[in-house]
Amino acid sequence: MTRVCLIGEAGTNLQYELLSRETAREALSTYDLERPFENSLAVRTVSLGAAVSLLNDLNWYLTRFVDEVLVSEPSVSDREWLSRPLAIRLRNGDIEPDDTAEFCKIYGLERIDPDSEPTADAGQTYRLVEPLYVRRVDGDRPEYDLRDVEETLVVRLTETEYSS
Repeated sequence: MTRVCLIGEAGTNLQYELLSRETAREALSTYDLERPFENSLAVRTVSLGAAVSLLNDLNWYLTRFVDEVLVSEPSVSDREWLSRPLAIRLRNGDIEPDDTAEFCKIYGLERIDPDSEPTADAGQTYRLVEPLYVRRVDGDRPEYDLRDVEETLVVRLTETEYSS
């Protein structure tokens, strides 16, 4: 299953903004909502095409309330996410899955309350911090070194996103 994760802009409550609006609420009503990170909302869809379609349905809200859109497609990678533009290119057949790994953005995952113990719903205890843009060379990806973090989240990008 393909997963979509929306990260809200700073100063907004993403879940409130989406669920308080009828069109967005209806678009999300058939999905089980999750909160994997601080100020995020995630759903599982049946395919990459369904994920892109959902994002298109929510586009008006994404431009206003969402800082980052992440798509996880298991046929591409079990551990790395895709940016929305890269997911669209994959869905359209403009790029092959094996050709998506060169350009990346790595987020540090910072614990919201460093003194708390992880729980069954551990995702909400982390926030995405300070992205590092990297390029794989000969299959090797540089390590995240902007701050000391326990974990990282890798997002594959298009070359255009990497260059901007």
